[in-house]
Amino acid sequence: MYDDVCPSGPALLFVKTNQRGEEGRRFYACSACRDRKDCHFFQWEDEKVSEASLAAREEYNRNHQPSFTHRQNVERCKDFVLLPLSKRRFCQECQQLLLPAEWEKHSAHQFLRDISTAQLKSPSQLLYPLENKKTNAQYLFADRSCQFLLDLITDLGFRRVLSVGTPRLHEMIQSKASQEEDFRVRSLLLDIDFRYSQFYTEDEFCHYNMFNHYFFGGEAARETCRKFLYQDNGERVIMVTDPPFGGLVEALASSFKKLMAMWKETEKGEMPMFWIFPYFFESRILEFFPSFSMMDYQVDYDNHALYKHGKTGRRQSPVRIFTNLTPSMIVLPVEEGYRFCAVCQRYVSSGNQHCEICNSCTSKDGRRWKHCVLCKKCVKPSWFHCNNCNCCALQNHTCDKTDAGCFVCGKAGHKRSTCPGLSHTRRACQ
Repeated sequence: MYDDVCPSGPALLFVKTNQRGEEGRRFYACSACRDRKDCHFFQWEDEKVSEASLAAREEYNRNHQPSFTHRQNVERCKDFVLLPLSKRRFCQECQQLLLPAEWEKHSAHQFLRDISTAQLKSPSQLLYPLENKKTNAQYLFADRSCQFLLDLITDLGFRRVLSVGTPRLHEMIQSKASQEEDFRVRSLLLDIDFRYSQFYTEDEFCHYNMFNHYFFGGEAARETCRKFLYQDNGERVIMVTDPPFGGLVEALASSFKKLMAMWKETEKGEMPMFWIFPYFFESRILEFFPSFSMMDYQVDYDNHALYKHGKTGRRQSPVRIFTNLTPSMIVLPVEEGYRFCAVCQRYVSSGNQHCEICNSCTSKDGRRWKHCVLCKKCVKPSWFHCNNCNCCALQNHTCDKTDAGCFVCGKAGHKRSTCPGLSHTRRACQ
């Protein structure tokens, strides 16, 4: 039994470092919530916790457990489906399917009536998206991106998808599998959002925290995942993950490697994977997965004001697909302007022009980048070389600020809140 546990599971060990790289005192904090307002768990590494504090912590954790277990939710859903349409209600405040005996208890709440079977098969459209960017932000794939991912997965010959934090992709796979007899792809959803347990059985959904590799359902849920990965001797399975963009890359990478290790017991090599994340985290992802490449495909979302397809310039979605598959295998839609670069042996966006000097298609954000001879690399089109700073930057930048750089890593071009190296400052040491 862990002592350092909060409602999100075992805490992670962090350490703060100053600009000189000197480490401070180490402490445990919630693995999923970086804001103390969302989870107040905090404990110094060398702190001796009293029995009274441990008892209070256990009671707090018990009080923050879901009202029903996964198995109870499955049984409730079976009862719900048997109800006539006029008696099918969904409480919007509690985000819960309601049985007739519970109506009075929720009478003061807003609720939806006449919940159809089609709605039950599309829970991501029935549930309110969670919106904490640093914990469990649910930016749900737009149909365009979801359909592209599924088509790509099937074209590559995969038959099982471990959907880690990708409820809409899981939903699309489940829907097609129930409607088309010859559709052979299956999915297992691992997600921290327990609300999905109302709609999926224990073989279709596992309550899972991707920041600390914690299965809330214990060994039974872990075994469900293991069996899913072991089917067909571990062949033709791919992991697709879409973590919250404010999450610590180091903690995520640690969990993904553990999921890969579960699969590796049956297979050699590295488990095929699509990690969907903003392009400015490329260096951090490659630090933990050197075999990965970033694809130019722009992933867009239904419920994000900025991450939309079809926008131009800096308004384009910054979200990309990182994968350990051979880049030439990832065929991007030509009708959207993507084309194949014979030199780079991969598909690139229309604005990503091949640089003869760098010998690479260098653009990261969809715009055409330009080569700086002094920097010996391609830079964004809005950047110009500054002799004072001895690097390229925005034309109206202040050299003093550029010298100071980011508060976390000291580099120019971004603020502390979006620093790719932020997890160095609060290093996750499981």
